[in-house]
Amino acid sequence: MIIKIVIFSQSITFGVFELQNLVERVLEGNRRAIAQAISLVENQPDKCAEFIGSIFHATGKAFIVGITGPPGSGKSTLINNLVIEFRKHDKKVGVIAVDPTSPFSGGALLGDRIRMDDVQTDSNVFIRSMGSRGSLGGLSRATMDAVRVLDAAGYDIILIETVGAGQSEVEIVRTAHCCCVLGIPGTGDAVQAIKAGIMEIADIYVVNKADRPGAQEIVNELKLLLSIDPLVKEEGQWKIPVISTSNIDQTGIIELVETILNFYEYLENSVDFAHEREFIRRKNEILEIIKVEFFENILENLVNKQKWEEILNEVILKKRDPYSAAKSIMDPFFR
Repeated sequence: MIIKIVIFSQSITFGVFELQNLVERVLEGNRRAIAQAISLVENQPDKCAEFIGSIFHATGKAFIVGITGPPGSGKSTLINNLVIEFRKHDKKVGVIAVDPTSPFSGGALLGDRIRMDDVQTDSNVFIRSMGSRGSLGGLSRATMDAVRVLDAAGYDIILIETVGAGQSEVEIVRTAHCCCVLGIPGTGDAVQAIKAGIMEIADIYVVNKADRPGAQEIVNELKLLLSIDPLVKEEGQWKIPVISTSNIDQTGIIELVETILNFYEYLENSVDFAHEREFIRRKNEILEIIKVEFFENILENLVNKQKWEEILNEVILKKRDPYSAAKSIMDPFFR
């Protein structure tokens, strides 16, 4: 049997009145408006800044949890189970699932929602898939704005599932309050965890698919690595836990949800630590906006003023190297 999946993308243009109306409906928690607003921040950068400026006062209440790990580690199914458990705590839950975008066609198969079928009919759960659109670090550039939309709409917990590209998944630490890093037995995850970035971004380390052989060995190795970490945590600071979970028999799901909620309480009671986290998040967010705006302005001017094909052909024919070509492109902007 051949299954053909066709994904349609609708772009809606908003005038001033429509934009204000959209803001009001998002703040009321209207699901259709939330979907339209996320489409706006993804596809209309010229309207995005104005829209975010209008809802920003209503943000800052949601607790943002990043779920990251390699492909096949069971992130989507785990999130489905986490949502079910969070709903038992009467939490309104939003999910942003970021999928890789093709470098050739620019398209993305937004398939993570298929594994979250159990919670999609819940009116207090909102799930949105987004393509990464070439952004590095496992997130789409519009992810943070989509999170703000859900935050302003009154969602208590927002789960972000990253692309799952392995060691590049460090961007999530700049977006989420709490980072859960997933590993699975049989793929050398304990060794990979030593490498810079992966272990360091984890607030909670999760060994998923714990029903597989070798899971307990991974747990033990990770606990050992954490115990000999040169950056040993002082008394009263958060100790990174290692939790075993299984999506088959629901092992560890309740424990993981309780640990996430405990970390939320820890942030609430640790003013200095929470402020440091927030300072880093906001700093990197503003720098990212500056870089994107600057880069896109250069490209827009470049298309209008430079002869792309001529420059590229010179590089292909070895008449000039890529560095001198880039310098010739940028020089007019820095004179």
